[in-house]
Amino acid sequence: MNSPTSSADYDVIIIGGGPAGSTAGALLAEKGRRVLLLEKEKFPRYHIGESLMPFCWFTLNRLGLVGEMERIAYTKKYSVQFVTPDGRQSQPFYFFQHYDHPSAVTWQVERADFDLMLLNNARAKGAEVREQTPVKCVLKDDRGRVIGVETAGPDGETREFFAPVTIDCSGREQVTTAREGWRVKDPQLNKLAIWTYFRSAKRDPGIDEGNTTVAYVEGRGWFWYIPLKDDVISVGIVAEKDYLFSESKDPAEIMCREIGRNAWIKDHLSIGRQFGEYWVTSEFSYRSKYCAADGLLLAGDAFAFLDPVFSSGVYLALKSGEMAADAVGAALTAGDTSGARFEEYGNHLCLGLENMRKLVYAFYDQNFSFGRMLKSYPDQRGRLTDSLIGDLFTTDFAELHAAMRAFAELPRELTHGRAPVGAAA
Repeated sequence: MNSPTSSADYDVIIIGGGPAGSTAGALLAEKGRRVLLLEKEKFPRYHIGESLMPFCWFTLNRLGLVGEMERIAYTKKYSVQFVTPDGRQSQPFYFFQHYDHPSAVTWQVERADFDLMLLNNARAKGAEVREQTPVKCVLKDDRGRVIGVETAGPDGETREFFAPVTIDCSGREQVTTAREGWRVKDPQLNKLAIWTYFRSAKRDPGIDEGNTTVAYVEGRGWFWYIPLKDDVISVGIVAEKDYLFSESKDPAEIMCREIGRNAWIKDHLSIGRQFGEYWVTSEFSYRSKYCAADGLLLAGDAFAFLDPVFSSGVYLALKSGEMAADAVGAALTAGDTSGARFEEYGNHLCLGLENMRKLVYAFYDQNFSFGRMLKSYPDQRGRLTDSLIGDLFTTDFAELHAAMRAFAELPRELTHGRAPVGAAA
């Protein structure tokens, strides 16, 4: 395929209209760039990942959307708490006790509304958004540089679009990662999730009403319990596939069985009514071999995803979308969209991912508990809360990691995920 970048239709093509893609599209369009954002589905559409970390506030504020978040009146989230299988609750990690800032109160969101808000914001700032337009593949020139994409429109017509740089924000579909063979699984975090929804289940009193609760299943995995607006609770379990499917393959039966194995979950759901379907997904954790190639940058779940125990998914999507917009904007200004240009982007993004990944590994280590660690290292409560709020990119966590290693085996830092240096990957 040959098509000179001088004849490009756009400055930037973005694959995917989720949080990463919409964020990158809005910020680049705001800078005057010609942005084409391609989304395979028609919004609003259902998506899981409903609990926001406090540091989402900073990207949402830059997008000009904090006021809209308040108008929608999502459930307010003041803390996260942990519950043992026999029903004992930890002291909640109240974000406002750690720091005094509007971001110390965050939200539990319905992703259909939330993602539509983000996509409409990209439109309002000048991005050209085409829904129901899946990207079939990226286009490359004779040197292997990505120069555009091939799409299938709503009418089935195939079209090609060209730009000096393409940002892949295609989520777990991973348009480029899968086709290039770059997906690398995290072997220790290969979990499966089953989830559904309840109405009129119990909520804790006062400001704890909107807590995210992580409830352990002894030696097996954990539940999430996320209160949403309109009296709805999102409930899911994450564990090894072999364990969850050991007695049944029916998601409803599995959920019923596991609810009975945590006293707090059983009590809180006892007065609730389940509704809707049961959802299943697997292979949570992975990272792309590269974050970029010549003419290409990856962000959000298209680049990496971590086990959702600390609700980091939406935050990392928003943050990486923001970082991608800044990196691509600078690359276009410099006239250099080579893969090597994005070395700093990849290093910085992997730094934040590694900080969260260590926390996830500690959580799954059966010798580890936050209570035990903080009893021995009380001075690390602040650093731990930094992790839970999403301050992953500026804080030095060396002392926290040392304290965690006294109780858990932490992973070695992954060497892949950076930008390639030199030719196209």
